[in-house]
Amino acid sequence: MEEIRRLAAILFADIAGFSRLTHEDEDGMLAELRNLRREVIDPTVAAHSGRVVKRTGDGALVEFRSVVQATRCAIQLQNTMAERNAGAPSDRRIEFRIGIHLGDVVEEEDGDLMGDGVNVAARLEGIAKAGAICISDDAYRHVRTRLDMSVTDMGEQMLKNIAEPMKVYALQVGTPSKTAGPALDLSADALSLDKPSIAVLPFTNMSGDPEQEYFADGMAEDIITALSKFEQLFVIARNSSFVYKGRAVDIMQVGRDLGVRYVLEGSVRKAGDRVRITGQLINAATGNHLWADRFDGHLENVFDLQDEITASVVGAIEPTVRKAEIERAKTKRPEHMGAYDLFLQALPHIYAIRPESNLKALEFLMKAIEIDPDYAPALGHASWCLVQRITRPWDNFSEDDLNLAVSFARRVLDVGSDDAQAVVLGGFTLVMLRADYLAGLDAVRRAINLNPGSGFVNSMAGCALVFGDNAEAGLMLLDRAMALGPQDPNFFSHLLVSAAGHLFSGHPERALELANQSLALNATVDSTYWVLIATYTALGRLEDAKRTARLLLAAYPKTTASGYRRVLPIRNKTSLEMVTNSCREAGIPE
Repeated sequence: MEEIRRLAAILFADIAGFSRLTHEDEDGMLAELRNLRREVIDPTVAAHSGRVVKRTGDGALVEFRSVVQATRCAIQLQNTMAERNAGAPSDRRIEFRIGIHLGDVVEEEDGDLMGDGVNVAARLEGIAKAGAICISDDAYRHVRTRLDMSVTDMGEQMLKNIAEPMKVYALQVGTPSKTAGPALDLSADALSLDKPSIAVLPFTNMSGDPEQEYFADGMAEDIITALSKFEQLFVIARNSSFVYKGRAVDIMQVGRDLGVRYVLEGSVRKAGDRVRITGQLINAATGNHLWADRFDGHLENVFDLQDEITASVVGAIEPTVRKAEIERAKTKRPEHMGAYDLFLQALPHIYAIRPESNLKALEFLMKAIEIDPDYAPALGHASWCLVQRITRPWDNFSEDDLNLAVSFARRVLDVGSDDAQAVVLGGFTLVMLRADYLAGLDAVRRAINLNPGSGFVNSMAGCALVFGDNAEAGLMLLDRAMALGPQDPNFFSHLLVSAAGHLFSGHPERALELANQSLALNATVDSTYWVLIATYTALGRLEDAKRTARLLLAAYPKTTASGYRRVLPIRNKTSLEMVTNSCREAGIPE
């Protein structure tokens, strides 16, 4: 078997003084270790999209997609343990030592990791103090502007069995930062799992008609949207919870996978103009049912049923919900239920992002707009469908497509002022089609203010800001989207746009790491290749750029540098020229 080598963010952790603690109370200590794995370690790792590669007695080796995720996970682990240890005698505290490194690893057939990246992380853990985090210089470069805590420069350290000395930094968890420059609060309220966290699973279609599947999915999606507007809740994004569609699931395992305390599941039965929706809220840690109810009504009252479910779920989790917040979470009703029904039928085809699905989605959405010309969700999603067509190497698009997309975007901003998803899609469209950067960027910022807890809104806004020449703000939103959607099948897209943001910001090393991670998840997207070509060129690796260009041309033979210059939505002219010139230099024809 060919050796698989790749770059990885590695976290290595163990318990300080574990042998002493075990010697004093072996049964109690082992029981507590099992509790920590179940209640703290595994949920926290899952919430930050990590993979526990293996356990080493009291320790664990964990792999992450990025250093930011590894660092955020380490900070949350140490903060959680500090809270658990509060009031405990100093000789009975359980404290982690953690090391983090970005380096080369070798993946074995069974998924185990070996190599320099693993060895360095383990040695860093060995020099960390109890309750602290040691991070290598290679890893620190990727997070130094994003830390909100004190950092101690430990200088060059000789690590056991590592030939060369390595510069090391120690993070003082829970202490305000003394470093200058822009910072991202890695434990920001919008990402805090101290909030009640919930995943809404796809609702089961009980209608006996497979054609009604879209309606059940739409109910779950609408409830996700409503719940995400509550600042008290951390709500997993739709694409992550929908990976469980059609599967028999263990609710406790879902909780561990998504890092949530609660799971909402339910069913929908639609017969004629009658609708029955059932829901049950489950504690993901114990499997106990906290709340269950059934809601019956007519189709024209379906939004009232959704509001009742949302209020009941939030009330079961957070007893102090204010009436004003319930009202704020309500969705603006379409004038005609036929438009809403067509919109729901379009949704699964939109999310597929494939040529044939795109056309099907547009067919449904155009009918919905014909019925209700001011229905903001249909207008916004139709503009997104057209962006998908225009900016990808599918069939040739026409000026009519471009004009229609911009028209829909402007209309949605006129009529959808309180619908965050519609507003973000309108703004996203204006930016991605280079129609009106200022209006588009204003719209995506407004959408974030309307619903900062939506993974979809954060990802779309983050993309628009990265390409709209505010990469730093865009990257923060994309990090939030990844935290809200750890199982998103389109996670590769978040990584890819983040790679572009780091490239535009002058950090090609980080861009290369993220672009390669995206490529490993999905090798069919042309954008990944132009990001890699420009990144390799910026790093002076022209042969790698040329090799990547050949792969791009083999997959998309009609690709041209001038075509990219025409359609890439990069507002910064220097960055746009860098990308197109890199493509020419690597062998992409004019």
